[in-house]
Amino acid sequence: MNQDVPQEITSLVGREVYSNNGVFVGQVEDLRLDLDNETVTGLALTELNGSLFDARVDEARGVIVPYRWVRAVGDVILINDVIERLKDGDEEEAVA
Repeated sequence: MNQDVPQEITSLVGREVYSNNGVFVGQVEDLRLDLDNETVTGLALTELNGSLFDARVDEARGVIVPYRWVRAVGDVILINDVIERLKDGDEEEAVA
């Protein structure tokens, strides 16, 4: 398994996700996996921060954040600034 991925991937479910600027993004509900390569490719988020996603996502759907955006995993998960990423054109990949 990729060294950047926590050994116990199920431990990611339920963790809160924040941007590297400290803005709450959402909570991990599920993971997107690449079983052939044994890697996590995305985090499925719910309980989204409405101010970040209201205009982009139906609240019932959530978003999938590419795992390459993850900067750190600890008690919470830190990702690159979502707003900047969405403005840079990765919106179609981020919105599930």
